Amino acid sequence: MDYIDLGATLFVPATHKALFEIVCEGKYKALKSILIDTEDGIDEKDLAKAKEQIQKLLLQYEKKELYLFLRPKDAECLEEFLSMKGIEKVDGFILPKFSLQNSANYLHLLEKKEFYIMPSIEGSELFERDKLKTLRDILLKYKNKILLVRFGLEDMLKQLGMKRSSDLSIFDYSVTTNVLGELLSLFKSSGFAVSGGVYPYFKNTDGFIKDVKRDLREGLFSKTLIHPNQITLTNELYKVDEEEYLWAKAIVQSDTNIIRYKDTMAESKTMLPYATEVLRRFDVYGLRT
Repeated sequence: MDYIDLGATLFVPATHKALFEIVCEGKYKALKSILIDTEDGIDEKDLAKAKEQIQKLLLQYEKKELYLFLRPKDAECLEEFLSMKGIEKVDGFILPKFSLQNSANYLHLLEKKEFYIMPSIEGSELFERDKLKTLRDILLKYKNKILLVRFGLEDMLKQLGMKRSSDLSIFDYSVTTNVLGELLSLFKSSGFAVSGGVYPYFKNTDGFIKDVKRDLREGLFSKTLIHPNQITLTNELYKVDEEEYLWAKAIVQSDTNIIRYKDTMAESKTMLPYATEVLRRFDVYGLRT
């Protein structure tokens, strides 16, 4: 399993009325991964009920191809999850509000466990390079467990006092472009994959398509979805163009340092990481027709 396998990750509050149907009965056949939330997606008064629902779910759930992730409210909630019967059926955890204040608590609980981790950076560290770099250095010690690094797009906008348009990518705003540029340069240059931000409009199909395409152009992969009608569309967008596939295949199969492909020249070793990702996308999602 790697981050390419995640595809579209559906966000489902733990108190959702169709939770068992979605997870246990495979309601959405095209869905590759799911996030069951006990943080921002539910009210504080419903937290106890949410935990009860997750425990019931774990007792009933039989492991399928669907990748299952829990998002605890905090480190204390994570500790409760880890003590639940059937927790081994979960693939991993998304760690919300991951910060310099709580990173040690989160990581101590998980360092000897066989779970994948997706930390979500959502606080003031996003705006301070030195703090962001410190978080990166902390996570480097756990790199083999980390599928993706996530960022809280809506949390970022809240701190900036901004609201995005449904027709614009987050990269169309100068301040958020600068913030994400710092995050991407620090984490991707250290070998971490970074996910795309949430697109909060579920009726604007054109805007969603534009958003996913921009994610890919900026080196982001995987998307937390707020509505099931975005699942099939995301998987379709993750397919690979035939021309890009043939180029990537030529790079990977090259036995020379310099390769000529049609009217372009490339250093095969330099382009190998990107070409490898393209071929992984082809393996999972296929060719775009």
